[in-house]
Amino acid sequence: MNHPLTRYREPDLPNESDIELARNSSRILSVLTSKKASSLNIALKIDAHRTIQATVPLSAFKLFVNILTHMAEGNAVTLIPIHSELTSQEAAEILNVSRPYLVKLLEEKQIPFRKVGTRRRVLHRDIMAYKEKIDAERRKVLDELANEAQELDMGY
Repeated sequence: MNHPLTRYREPDLPNESDIELARNSSRILSVLTSKKASSLNIALKIDAHRTIQATVPLSAFKLFVNILTHMAEGNAVTLIPIHSELTSQEAAEILNVSRPYLVKLLEEKQIPFRKVGTRRRVLHRDIMAYKEKIDAERRKVLDELANEAQELDMGY
């Protein structure tokens, strides 16, 4: 059974109100991420009459503060478990390519995958590793082009 977090969904951009709340909250909460404890006891005020308490792992709290920090910068954030499997369509959306192009990459063994019946499944971590690899290759080519442009005195 798939957990709802394993389904890729395009994240929503935070609005101005969310950005301001995230900015203030991340600033206040970030001081707690340097604690040496393995967990934090937190209390959440629901309304004037209800407060709930929970103990959370410090690693989860740090992730929460990291999410707030990204939101404070106006970034959309999504959470996908590292071991989750994606459909070929979900993987293609992450790479911003067509599904047929992704299938071609899979069949050329550029990205590992497994078949479940006739369906292809790709680990999220394998998609992200491929994305990092091609991004690094693109940066290298762009750096080489910029260096050549400078050598040719093209005003860059």
